[in-house]
Amino acid sequence: MPETVILWEWLAFAVRWTHVITAIAWIGSSFYFIALDLGLQKAPGMPKGAHGEEWQVHGGGFYHVQKYLVAPERMPEHLTWFKWESYATWLSGAALLMVTYWAGANLYLIEPAKADLAIWQGIAISAGSLALGWLIYDGLCKSPLGNRPTVLMGLLFVALVAMGWAYDQIFTGRAALLHLGAFTATIMTANVFLIIMPNQRIVVADLKAGRAPDPKYGKIAKLRSTHNNYLTLPVIFLMLSNHYPLAFASQYNWLIAALIFLMGVTIRHFFNTMHARRGYRWWTWAVTVMLFIGVMWLSALGVNQDSYDEATARPLTPIEARFAEGPGFDEAANAVIGRCSMCHAREPVWEGIHHAPKGVLLETPADIARAARDIYVQAGLTDAMPPANITGMEEDERDLILRWFRQVGASAVAGL
Repeated sequence: MPETVILWEWLAFAVRWTHVITAIAWIGSSFYFIALDLGLQKAPGMPKGAHGEEWQVHGGGFYHVQKYLVAPERMPEHLTWFKWESYATWLSGAALLMVTYWAGANLYLIEPAKADLAIWQGIAISAGSLALGWLIYDGLCKSPLGNRPTVLMGLLFVALVAMGWAYDQIFTGRAALLHLGAFTATIMTANVFLIIMPNQRIVVADLKAGRAPDPKYGKIAKLRSTHNNYLTLPVIFLMLSNHYPLAFASQYNWLIAALIFLMGVTIRHFFNTMHARRGYRWWTWAVTVMLFIGVMWLSALGVNQDSYDEATARPLTPIEARFAEGPGFDEAANAVIGRCSMCHAREPVWEGIHHAPKGVLLETPADIARAARDIYVQAGLTDAMPPANITGMEEDERDLILRWFRQVGASAVAGL
């Protein structure tokens, strides 16, 4: 039923809202503690075992923070653990991946021109690749390379670029960058869940048992936290990229992602050195600008033409075929083509539009049948499209879309 679509849209919105909120909390606490850690200073009279301290002012009060590299001599009665921000961000992100890319695999995930996959195969690759990424990364960290952090970061960069290229060989450009972000975010959350938190529990247990905690656990946790710090900004870019075709619809989207990872390093290096009171590395901004110019240049080299090859486009599913054959389709399709195809085309003709927004094509009957639900929500139930009604879609044209979609029947809608 059409009501099912409304519920599904609000579910997706709620999950996305949750994901953004929890990501803000995780990133905020992560950046705060990195800045705090780098800004610690030695001071006379500090307690035994204290590595450094920091005085801060906020909200009308003063805060005195001290850090112990291993643990204090006595375990405090109240200990705040920072973990749920990370867990909730990953869980909500995984839910959003399922709602958008798994449930909408035909439209957003699978690219028949690249790899002729069944839906279950695409979903299996999507899920399995995230676990594979963690296994590769964790293996590198636990190898002798763990004692050579610069080399380790270089290899991690190579692995991320290779994974971005691999994703683009089988998924849509939009899904490729989104999955690269999820791949990286999985590594970050697994660092917290499988390494940082267990190591901290070992230290706490040793302290409670009267044993001297081993400093190696803090060292390992610090390495993983540093990786998370440098990966945060690229992950945010990759999560936002699905809204910008110039990023994901380029045939060089994986190289764009590679430059974004480097930009994450240059930007964080500036702030990390500043927080550590080692001066201002203004040169990092010059490098960042040059990298971003490289991103823009790559995006201008052209879209991924495979995405617009009608000859290799996937056939309509049975449900989509019902929309194409349903009553009122021709009238609704004419309205959509007349008002939307100048932008949502293989070669857009609207001034300033170089790629179909979000990769959605609406210039053939098959295109419209594939995007039936989005058309219903964006141009039928609401007036979100065309933006600002710039092409002048009439209310009776929106009514045509509503009647067409609703007349197809509950069984077809429920299967979207």
